[in-house]
Amino acid sequence: MRNRFYRGMATLAGLALAGTGLAAVNAGPVAASSYDCPAGYFCGWTGENAGGTMWKTDKSVADLGSWDNRIRSHVNRTTSIACVYEDKDYVPWGGYGVAEPGLPGEYSGYPVATTSSIKFVRTGRECGQPAYPRWVSETSPKALGFGDLNGDRKADVVTRDEAGRLWFTPGDGTGRLIGAGGWNSMDALTRHGDFSRDGREDLLARERATGKLWLYPGTGTGSLGARRLLGSGGWNAMRLITAFGDLTGDSRSDLIAVEKATGRLWLYPGTSTGKLGTRKLIGSGGWNGMNALVAMGDVTGDGRSDLYAREAATGRLWLYPGTSTGRPGTRELIGSGGWNAMAAFVSVGDFSGDGRPDLATVTNDRYVIDGYPGHLGWLVTYQGRADGSLAPGLRADGEWWGLNGFC
Repeated sequence: MRNRFYRGMATLAGLALAGTGLAAVNAGPVAASSYDCPAGYFCGWTGENAGGTMWKTDKSVADLGSWDNRIRSHVNRTTSIACVYEDKDYVPWGGYGVAEPGLPGEYSGYPVATTSSIKFVRTGRECGQPAYPRWVSETSPKALGFGDLNGDRKADVVTRDEAGRLWFTPGDGTGRLIGAGGWNSMDALTRHGDFSRDGREDLLARERATGKLWLYPGTGTGSLGARRLLGSGGWNAMRLITAFGDLTGDSRSDLIAVEKATGRLWLYPGTSTGKLGTRKLIGSGGWNGMNALVAMGDVTGDGRSDLYAREAATGRLWLYPGTSTGRPGTRELIGSGGWNAMAAFVSVGDFSGDGRPDLATVTNDRYVIDGYPGHLGWLVTYQGRADGSLAPGLRADGEWWGLNGFC
């Protein structure tokens, strides 16, 4: 992917243009300026510094026709992201640039005119990729009770994009929209089991502005039903919120959370009514030292749900086995370091097809390949072993960049 554009500021000159659709405008005797581009349009000029003849559009254009390879500077005055391609028909392989909405007078210019098509999208990722990541899962020999919104025994992933939309990827490389917008108002997303007691997996989300906790019931098809309030407020006091699965042994899904002020770990047990019961202290302190909690299901094979936790200071990954007491057991080290290079942990059950829970991660810019850091947006998968440990990671896909959360 190439972005050869640079930012500049034009001087104020000329009048704003009106109209819709495509148009070419000659600046006439007055010096051309990027201020000539009206709000709601993408404008291009034959001159490198927003000079010469101006062309504008408020719609995607697959073939610029007579304007092919004539635009040497441009400004995006729309509210969408503009993908500027060197090839026709929005083909990204020849090279493209991503033009975010700009301010009046702001423009990008370059010495050689190569633009052949322009497309408007919601996120920069969509210039060269689908809005959702490519996810592939094998069919598990058994239903694990989590990680499977559509009930086909394939682990699936729910992804939030940077525009605040929610996508469902069922494990066959495809994806579809299940939330049209507004999901960026949530600062915690978690799913692991059935909270509404209807036999289908659900999604929980915390609303940033209010501290409310919402339940989005699964429909059994990969979509989500109408939300209902699970916690009326106060959840902003919690730093980490993780749907755990059944910790208490009563066959109901439970929730755990770390309290910001104290570092205590609390259990919010599921109930027969689909609400959360009175919370119980299951960790007296020190949990602020962890910056990720990952509900894994039963990784040790003893019939109890287990927990992975990442230690912030060291990047170590710890296993906290489930116990008959409803509290995490004595921890065991399963990752000696390097886990701080992971931006996200995705625990969606068995995607390798061997019946044991696996772990997927998405890297941040600390991730090292061939001795060099800076490789964000890689999907790295770890196959679960019978003793609760993980096989070495495999780089599965390098196109998980430009996204905003997974569960």
